[in-house]
Amino acid sequence: MPVTARALITSGEEFRVSDPILVVRNLRTEFKTRAGVVEAVSDVSFDVQPGETMALVGESGSGKSVTALSIMRLLDDTGRIAHGSVEFEGTDLATLDEKRMRAIRGRKIAMIFQDPSTCLDPVFTIENQLTETLKIHDYPKARRRERALELLRLVRMPDPETRLLAYPHQLSGGQRQRAMIAIALALDPQLIIADEPTTALDVTVQAQILDLLRDLQRDTGTAIVFVTHDLGVVAEIADRVVVMYAGKVVEQGPVRSVLRDPQNPYTAALLRSMPGAVAGRGDRLTPIEGVVPSLFQMPTGCRFAPRCRHAFEHCVDHNPPLAEITFLRESRCWLHDPEVADGRTMPSHREPQPILGKVVS
Repeated sequence: MPVTARALITSGEEFRVSDPILVVRNLRTEFKTRAGVVEAVSDVSFDVQPGETMALVGESGSGKSVTALSIMRLLDDTGRIAHGSVEFEGTDLATLDEKRMRAIRGRKIAMIFQDPSTCLDPVFTIENQLTETLKIHDYPKARRRERALELLRLVRMPDPETRLLAYPHQLSGGQRQRAMIAIALALDPQLIIADEPTTALDVTVQAQILDLLRDLQRDTGTAIVFVTHDLGVVAEIADRVVVMYAGKVVEQGPVRSVLRDPQNPYTAALLRSMPGAVAGRGDRLTPIEGVVPSLFQMPTGCRFAPRCRHAFEHCVDHNPPLAEITFLRESRCWLHDPEVADGRTMPSHREPQPILGKVVS
């Protein structure tokens, strides 16, 4: 059971005392394939507090995007939520019919997708696509254009009057992503799910988009679930982090403490593989050997065991539980069970971690 961040902790990270706006419990998402049913997300649980940014992080294939799409109920026809609950403001989204879900999607929960060039319709102007969202949710017709222009100004779109009449191909990558953020903000949602919204952008534009999201969250109080594979972005924008591997949550906790002192071998391996994380100038990076396992050939025990430098015999055959390690910290690793670890301990990583220029300490 995940620890709900509802208290103050001494590391300097402060959490609001409030009920979670989103509660995901034991989520399992499956897909039908010609070779059979595969489990893309397994037993995922976490909470999101009002007004916070929670990052979902992991390699490609770890289940981050499928988790996000499951929350939004945007899985394709072959996918389904097979088990678990997704409670938003006390309503289990996993059990809603499509009509009731559409009333929530866009109005109360919105999503920013990874690649705006494939999400924006090339044959409609930005105005058409902004006002379409407003039209679906019965926004007053007389105010739709005014609201669309207001949204472009809100996301700091250059020359918003001109961009409102432009087609997607007439905008730069950063401008297209600003348009996508504007669409997500159209109806003042309480929760935004951002699925790698900066991946397709260059570093300068990426920084601008991160600054924009931070400022918008401060001004509107919107909670954000930020999906990314980049721990540098996590250090910049997140309050808490949930680390996923092969469809499972392997660690979660306040971002500073997780990045400063990872309690799972996978999190530690991610940090070691990053430029500027633990390696000094001129030092060789330490890659994570191997690849994320195939959905058709998941390991019997710990899913990271085949790639883990600290794995031992018990890890190969037994799947570790997600257990509370310290206050507000959870990790999935047998090294935290003294009876199983038999004297083995989690290596210490307590030195400050400079993540892409930002020292996390």
